[in-house]
Amino acid sequence: MVENAQPSVLADRPTVGRSLTFRIAPETDVLGALRRLRDGVSLDCGVIGIGEPVALALGKKIPGLRTFPAMSGPACSVPSTQDALCFLLRGPDRGVVFDLTQHIRELVADAFLLADSNDMFTYREGRDLTRFEDGTENPQGELAVKSALVSGGEHLRGSSFLVVQRWVHDLVRFRQFTQDRREMLIGRRADSNDEIEEAPESAHVKRTAQESFEPPAFMLRRSMPWATATQEGLEFIAQVESFDRFEIMMRRMAGLEDGVVDGLFMFSRPVSGGYYWCPPVAAGRLDLALLGVG
Repeated sequence: MVENAQPSVLADRPTVGRSLTFRIAPETDVLGALRRLRDGVSLDCGVIGIGEPVALALGKKIPGLRTFPAMSGPACSVPSTQDALCFLLRGPDRGVVFDLTQHIRELVADAFLLADSNDMFTYREGRDLTRFEDGTENPQGELAVKSALVSGGEHLRGSSFLVVQRWVHDLVRFRQFTQDRREMLIGRRADSNDEIEEAPESAHVKRTAQESFEPPAFMLRRSMPWATATQEGLEFIAQVESFDRFEIMMRRMAGLEDGVVDGLFMFSRPVSGGYYWCPPVAAGRLDLALLGVG
């Protein structure tokens, strides 16, 4: 199934990235725009995802695809900002990403309107802006493939499901905490990355331990930091073979499982959330047959 996957789904994080989301313009030719996208985009640009609004607009159903669910927990909320298309662009520098953005906007311009754009970057060899390592427990090898890719189904094999959720950090608040408090919120030592056994149940590491769910909720995470002049945070990005893996974890983080809210909410909050289907590849281009693109 790896040979049918978009090449960037299993690739490492890029040096520079950009997330783009698009909404559908009213009374437009969605099918024609998807056909131009399929024929005109290079698969090495990054990950390409299609949201449920596209399937609904075309009267089609993609098995496993649904809209990101909003949820609320004790003193926290998780919003849904579902869009129609999502692109996770990658490149060695911002100039390459800029050119990719312009090309994609031109390909889909008559049917899709740009809803959001966010520039991302690699920070301190893969750390979050809190300076804690990110994605430590990522699955490797064959487990990564099984966690990220759909294994069967005509025009589904090799596809993946994408979760994109933007978090805004309050780093001023976070830095006011003592070093010990910061480490207890995360559940790891900042310098060594060692897990802290005596950390409270609210520690992020304990809330999200992938093997602690039944079945295990392994996800291939490719999250990247972002920053503007006034805000900063993390673009949470995960490739999964089923959204159930993410959803059960998010519910626990929000305290819906046992009333214990993830320590992450002490200094950060999600402001967006979307689910997308990343179509497989056939003959060197996106296989959009399930959407009726012939």
